[in-house]
Amino acid sequence: MTVVIDHATANDAGPLASLAAVTFPLACPPTSHPDDIAHFVATELSEERFTQHIADLDKILLCLRENGHLLAWSMLAKGFPKDEQVRSTLSIFPTIELSKFYVHPSQHGQGSSSHLMEASLEIAAQGTEAAGIWLGTNDRNARAVRFYEKHGFTRVGAKTFQLGRNVETDFVMERPLG
Repeated sequence: MTVVIDHATANDAGPLASLAAVTFPLACPPTSHPDDIAHFVATELSEERFTQHIADLDKILLCLRENGHLLAWSMLAKGFPKDEQVRSTLSIFPTIELSKFYVHPSQHGQGSSSHLMEASLEIAAQGTEAAGIWLGTNDRNARAVRFYEKHGFTRVGAKTFQLGRNVETDFVMERPLG
């Protein structure tokens, strides 16, 4: 078994979209409407959107592969948070966002998530000017909250997230880098 974590390339856009279609619904609360989830996946997690993210110099996409198969991915987004709800809760600047972090369900509990998190944190700490890192995760996703806390993130506030007809609440979590 060979596990590799590398930077996404343009060739990864399609496989990333396919993996996102599997993983994003798992992070949604049970009250989310399937049509809203499908619309979000089709518009925000499409091959076209991944092509744009990969080309964006302010984003870093990492892929975790085992024996060449894409099993997990993360996305770091550089820059000052645009959301006032987020800005008002953070205390470490400059900061970088862990914008996306998804692992195929076959890998839950297998250590892949921790490997990808460690790589994401290392790149954020060494490859950017950021002193801190933040993320938003659904307040009802207890598994994700525990995972992020295990990796040093603490809850510092909340923000809302519009998913179709529902307004969801995300915990804002932050940790220092380095």
